[in-house]
Order: sequence, then structure tokens, then C-alpha cells
Amino acid sequence: MGETLYSSTFQPDPRSALDVLAFVLTPVAAFATDPDEFEAVAELLGCAKAEAIERWQNLRGEARRS
Repeated sequence: MGETLYSSTFQPDPRSALDVLAFVLTPVAAFATDPDEFEAVAELLGCAKAEAIERWQNLRGEARRS
């Protein structure tokens, strides 16, 4: 079975490099269409994307140590 492309109930797996990469590469326009909100959403997403990468790296490191 292939990867899920879209599901309203999809929960990304923070351990999955594919899920993290998909989130990180998703453009801001996918989350905000109102020009007045675009900058604020971009700032929030920047922080969230950095956190997603950090969590993935930490989880990957823990898995290697186990």
C-alpha cells in the first residue's frame, strides 16, 4: 500500500522522515491565503518547522541508542 496523500484525519508521525519533510516543504500558502495573515503564519510555521526537524533528529538519535 502506498503513502497517504490526503486525509482529514491524518496525523503526521514525528519519527517519519517523510512526514517531517512533507511538512517542512509545504509552502506557507497552503496554510494562509489572506495576505494580512501571511506574514504571521509564515513566522509561526518557521518555528513549527524548526521544531519538527529538531524533534525528528532527537527521536532518530534515541532510536539509534536503543
